[in-house]
Amino acid sequence: MNITFYIVIVVAIIVVLWIFLYFVPIGLWFSALVSGVRISLLQLILMRWRKVPPAVVVRALIEGTKAGLKLERNDLEAHYLAGGHVEQVVHALVSASKANIDLPFKMATAIDLAGRDVFEAVQMSVNPKVINTKPVTAVSKDGIQLICKARVTVRANIKQLVGGAGEETVLARVGEGIVSSIGSSADHKAVLENPDNITRVVLSKGLDAGTAFEILSIDIADIDIGKNIGAGLQIDQADADKNIAQARAEERRAMAVAQEQENKALAQEMRAKVIKAEAEIPKAMAEAFRSGNLGVMDYYRMKNIDADTKMRDSIADEDNDGDMPHNE
Repeated sequence: MNITFYIVIVVAIIVVLWIFLYFVPIGLWFSALVSGVRISLLQLILMRWRKVPPAVVVRALIEGTKAGLKLERNDLEAHYLAGGHVEQVVHALVSASKANIDLPFKMATAIDLAGRDVFEAVQMSVNPKVINTKPVTAVSKDGIQLICKARVTVRANIKQLVGGAGEETVLARVGEGIVSSIGSSADHKAVLENPDNITRVVLSKGLDAGTAFEILSIDIADIDIGKNIGAGLQIDQADADKNIAQARAEERRAMAVAQEQENKALAQEMRAKVIKAEAEIPKAMAEAFRSGNLGVMDYYRMKNIDADTKMRDSIADEDNDGDMPHNE
């Protein structure tokens, strides 16, 4: 019973000591004290209640003090409670101070809260970054397709990181400039001979305006020749013209056939009228016999003339057939 009681007492003391050291970070306070950071033990205790890790704030204050920066505890706590990355901001401030880059604390926290890596931005200001563009396809005036790849060297623009456009915008503008430069070239040979003309034209347009970067240089890494777009377009145009001509010829043929059918129908109609008119002749002759205007001898004379005319036509047809050459 006595041993159990002692064990319970020891465990209780350990728990109470752990709770005490958790809410009263004496070790952290002592580390700050020997590092030259003046912060009271009460403030460290209150940080626990404010849901702010004291270790994060104390380490940031120690790093800033050793680097010669004046940081306020309240500012660091406010930035942490706002969802920022305190350690990244302090790293960025120290790096900017060593590189003689003007980076105020408020700007650093604004950049961090905007979702950008402020420490990486400072590093990019010191050490520029190279961005490789995707293959950009453009066509010169002679119709030859060129596939171009470029390397863009950029440096972070600290003042434009908040609200400035990102890498995608820079790459899109560079690609647009390459397409415009190649498209304005007289032929593809001039582009292949002097690829630096592309970079000069693109750089002169100020493509980094409104972005979070400053373009230092644009280098053409590779240019490949693609398809002959001009020839392909001419072939397609020729095919289209041929199809249009064929359609128009078919339309004229259909109209000619329709006209021929109309003419045949008109000839049949005229022939029917002739037959109808010939059918009236016997009636007229009968009427002439009844009225006495036509006699029997007149009728026979007319018949003789008609027979003589048919005989002459028959003889004329035979003579024409004899004069025509015969193919063996």
